[in-house]
Amino acid sequence: MGKNILICDDAAFMRMMIKDILSKNGYNVVGEAENGAVAVEKYTELKPDLVLMDITMPEMDGIQALKKIREKDGNASVIMCSAMGQQAMVIESIQAGAKDFIVKPFQADRVLEAVKKVVG
Repeated sequence: MGKNILICDDAAFMRMMIKDILSKNGYNVVGEAENGAVAVEKYTELKPDLVLMDITMPEMDGIQALKKIREKDGNASVIMCSAMGQQAMVIESIQAGAKDFIVKPFQADRVLEAVKKVVG
């Protein structure tokens, strides 16, 4: 059975792109969130194997959401997604417990490589 994944990005087309890549490769996208606050709620509700989390979002950014999710579940697997040139934020998210990060624009191979590395 495929792993359950929650996608969190404020851009609907980004969520759709990631969902497409994952679905075609046997992963189950169990939920989508448009900001960090929704991601934290959905994580609690859905208990996914992995969260793909955008760093820059309205209401609550990805790093705050990552910290909240890790407070609830110390074993949470989160991969951060960032635009080019967000090195400081990427480092901060890794220190906060992110397992990996993917840079936008996404390459399908890189998304799958990161997901496989984290959840198999």
